[in-house]
Amino acid sequence: MQKEPMLETTYRKLSQELEHLKNVERGVIAKVIDEARELGDLKENAEYHAAKEKQGLMEARITELQDVVGRAQVVDPSKLAHQRVSFGSTVVLTDHETDEEIKYTIVGAYESNPAKHLISIQSPMARAMIGKEEGEEIEVSLPSGDKTYDIEEICYEEINL
Repeated sequence: MQKEPMLETTYRKLSQELEHLKNVERGVIAKVIDEARELGDLKENAEYHAAKEKQGLMEARITELQDVVGRAQVVDPSKLAHQRVSFGSTVVLTDHETDEEIKYTIVGAYESNPAKHLISIQSPMARAMIGKEEGEEIEVSLPSGDKTYDIEEICYEEINL
């Protein structure tokens, strides 16, 4: 069973969503299904079929959340050394082709947001960086093609999701 690294705030958020779905939404959807069932013929009862579909989607989400929360490994990156790239590290890279600098922070899959330069620890870019030190070179196969970067800086910066 592979652990799912994440920040404490993400763990709390996912746990709260799971509890809400199990303890509140399940009861609500059961009531809607019962009310729709009372409307008559189930074959042509759109309300019933819509409620059953919603129930199926909700149960799938509950199963997904139970799996993720069960495998969660809460990490406080502020307590890590960041001498090498690890979870929570902010890394400044220089593109070999363009000399352009780019900065990424490595986070969990449920925290990633490429628009904010927060990349999943499971992404090809993060996998290429994990364990590397400043001054090392990495090669990454991306959808846009193979890229080579130099690691200029590794540090910890507070992560704002």
